[in-house]
This record gives sequence, C-alpha cells and structure tokens, in this order.
Amino acid sequence: MSHFTETEIAYMQEQKLGRLATVDAKGNPHVVPVGFRYNSELDTIDVGGYNMGKSKKFRDAGRHGRAAFVIDDVLLPSQPRGIEIRGRSEAIQQGGKEILQNENVDAEFIRITPTHIISWGIDTHPYHPSSRKISS
Repeated sequence: MSHFTETEIAYMQEQKLGRLATVDAKGNPHVVPVGFRYNSELDTIDVGGYNMGKSKKFRDAGRHGRAAFVIDDVLLPSQPRGIEIRGRSEAIQQGGKEILQNENVDAEFIRITPTHIISWGIDTHPYHPSSRKISS
C-alpha cells in the first residue's frame, strides 16, 4: 500500500519537473530543478537526468542519505498545489534509463524513499496543508 493518496499519485504522474534539495559536505543547501518519476512498485521518487553520475546533487544525495523533493504548480486563479517529500536518498549507479523509462538520461539516478509527506491543494484546501510522517 502506498504512503501517497491516489490523488497525490495522479498529480505526480501529471508533472514532469520537480525541485531536489540536498546538502553538501559543508552543510550548504543546494536546490535544482530535475526530471523525476513516481515509482509505484517501490513507492519512491526516482530522479534522473543528463550527467547525473557526475553531478553535485548525485554526490550530495549519496553522501548524506537525506533529501527533500518538491513538485508544485498554480492553477488559476491563485490556487497553489503541490507536494513536498522528505526522505532517505540513495545514489544508485545503474538502471536509470530503465527505471525512468528514458534513453536520454544517465544510468545513475537518485531514489528518495519518503519519511515525511506534506501536500497542499491536492487533497486539501490550497492554504491548509496535509502533513504525515512515515514510519519505516
């Protein structure tokens, strides 16, 4: 059973771009826009792209094992919606092309396993977020 609601999953599957936040070795935050895919088999967010294995985000995600990911947009008039996923991150060396179903990305990818999910405007009013911690 998924930790995400059916509506959250549908929302994630509609989107193509999210923002990945990691922390470097000195504790400095780093946020970048990235392509992603919701992995329904593992209930994870898989992040991939060009030159992923050589990227700062890949090193940071693997080094600390923690990341945050945000997918959001705004429906008119002024109806924000989105989902923030905090969790454990893994820098995985191979399988990205198959997992992300995209021949244009590198084999390396980042997998985020949720530990905390916050959403707004998807299952709730845009200004009253839903927040839940995931026990493992």
